[in-house]
Amino acid sequence: MTLRASILVADDDETSARFLKRLLTKEGHDVSVVHAPDDAVSHCQDDPPDMVLVDLVAPRGYGFDVCRRIKEDPRTRLIPVVIVTAQGERGDRLKGIEAGCDDFLTKPFDSTELHARIQSLVRLKRYTDELESAEAVILGLGATIEARDPSTNGHCQRLAHYATTLGKSLGLDASDLAALERGGFLHDIGKIAVPDRVLLKDGKLDPQESRVMRKHPIVGDSLCAGLRSLTKVRPIVRHHHERLDGTGYPDGLRNGEVPLLAQIVSIVDIFDALTTERPYRAARPSDEAFQVLTEEAEKGWRDRALVDAFITVAGAGSVADSTPAPPRVQVPEPEPDR
Repeated sequence: MTLRASILVADDDETSARFLKRLLTKEGHDVSVVHAPDDAVSHCQDDPPDMVLVDLVAPRGYGFDVCRRIKEDPRTRLIPVVIVTAQGERGDRLKGIEAGCDDFLTKPFDSTELHARIQSLVRLKRYTDELESAEAVILGLGATIEARDPSTNGHCQRLAHYATTLGKSLGLDASDLAALERGGFLHDIGKIAVPDRVLLKDGKLDPQESRVMRKHPIVGDSLCAGLRSLTKVRPIVRHHHERLDGTGYPDGLRNGEVPLLAQIVSIVDIFDALTTERPYRAARPSDEAFQVLTEEAEKGWRDRALVDAFITVAGAGSVADSTPAPPRVQVPEPEPDR
């Protein structure tokens, strides 16, 4: 069965463009044509096609630039790009690979080969779209959790910001930073299974309610399990309530068993919980939240170096071991199950 697709042809040769459009339209595809590099990029941003055929290689290598710009933009980088090359132009192929293109077509066109390559790339694009849709549903669930509790408005965005800022200061790579950003939005997604009477309770949770609340990391991990794109996020979702001394939940991990990214999200989660108003507690100043984190590090719950690094990037300055302790303020610790 032929997969019908929306195809953008970017070709500065009008005769060649008309030929491609006629050929592809005959196969049932919806074909748009542009003749300039900027128009090709703008079209992909405004009305993303299923794939792009680029024949802007000569004389100045515009096609490679178009491909690179499409692949570097998060909004368009998953669109398959095919670069048209002349027979035997090995240099063009190498430049195309460097620019991120997905395939090549050689002039003169073989209609059977063109059909096969389009079908293969469109099929792959359909799979990618399905995965994107599934991930969008999961991210939407994360936003739904936040919307259930007005007191947590903006919590996920702040966690994503705090976590990635701390991650950058630690020199983490791009994939870890992306996981921290998504982890900020999805860390509490398992609370979809927590009833409102527990989630929104104005006061301390009783033992039964605590058991219900403590299941949310496991539920969240299960919700994210079906998506490979969330593989690095799952440890954050499951382990952001662990403590280094083994007294956290759900798995009682100790020390190095607690994933680094989960430790980062845990620290910024506590900070944000303390510095924003919740149904069971008033908001506290940042310096008191820093004090709580420092005390938790002294108890062996948090990594002292990570806590100090966060205090530094948050603008309070690092708390060195040799620095005299500030006067103690009686600061209530955050609810352990929230």
